[in-house]
Amino acid sequence: REQRAVAVERLAGVTRERFLRDIYPRRKPVVLTGLELGTCTTKWTIDYLSQAEGSKEVKIHVSAVPQMDFLSKNFVYRTLPFDVFVRRAAEVKHKEYFLTEDEKYYLRSVGEDVRKDIADIRRQFPILAEDVHIPEYFEKEQFFSSVFRISSAGLQLWTHYDVMDNFLIQVTGKKRVVLYSPRDAPYLYLSGTKSEVLDVDNPDMEKYPLFVKAKRYQCVLEAGDVLFIPALWFHNVISEEFGVALNVFWKHLPAESYDKTDTYGNKDPMAASRAIQILDRALKTLEELPEEYRDFYARRMVLRIQEKAYRNDYG
Repeated sequence: REQRAVAVERLAGVTRERFLRDIYPRRKPVVLTGLELGTCTTKWTIDYLSQAEGSKEVKIHVSAVPQMDFLSKNFVYRTLPFDVFVRRAAEVKHKEYFLTEDEKYYLRSVGEDVRKDIADIRRQFPILAEDVHIPEYFEKEQFFSSVFRISSAGLQLWTHYDVMDNFLIQVTGKKRVVLYSPRDAPYLYLSGTKSEVLDVDNPDMEKYPLFVKAKRYQCVLEAGDVLFIPALWFHNVISEEFGVALNVFWKHLPAESYDKTDTYGNKDPMAASRAIQILDRALKTLEELPEEYRDFYARRMVLRIQEKAYRNDYG
């Protein structure tokens, strides 16, 4: 009953033209190799990172366990000077620590004002930004954010989806990424944009019996690899080594489709949010009926949704 993993396709030296013509319309993840990413892939050693951005304060996630869970919030936020953080994140055992000597660290860069400003490496880490050549396989006005990330070895991030297309650029270190198609959402036990299934390798099958039905895609990202993650694809990321990465998000839909208060790229499109609110009101209305009527009309509503809104051309 174990999930069989489908390897994500790896393609070398893909040009912007080929990406937009052949790959992008398929809306499936793909690993792009051999792209020109700048000097970051050779320059970004622990020493260089520490010196380049010095002792500016950064807000980080600190977790006593390797599997970080956003739903149960099993981590704490702490602030460290960037150079101290980089050295600690690269260690396995710590002489100085917040929770335990083998705690894990994770930096996800944010804007100056988290409520209003998006993450942009050019603003938050301008010196490091000069070393990076971002593959611009989208129009300039579609750009949303560039998120700088540093992870301890062994750290696993919760399963979630984003509402924008993005490139996960692995600059140094190695990551394993497990992905699930949007159509497998019914098997992923969702809470908002996140799945309750954190340990995708050893899930609790009593708690999550349907999870086995989800088709698992998987890839290993080496330094210099770029993973295209289409919007709405679920992903779970395990840092097999200490590593530095950069996520670039861009707007696939017209700009007005997105929530203007969204600085992280994970709020559902405006029309989807409105539809969910209307559905919640409809379900509340059904509560006026006795149970057997409620059940019957709820099933009719499900059939109507399937008939009117489901795609039937999924491969």
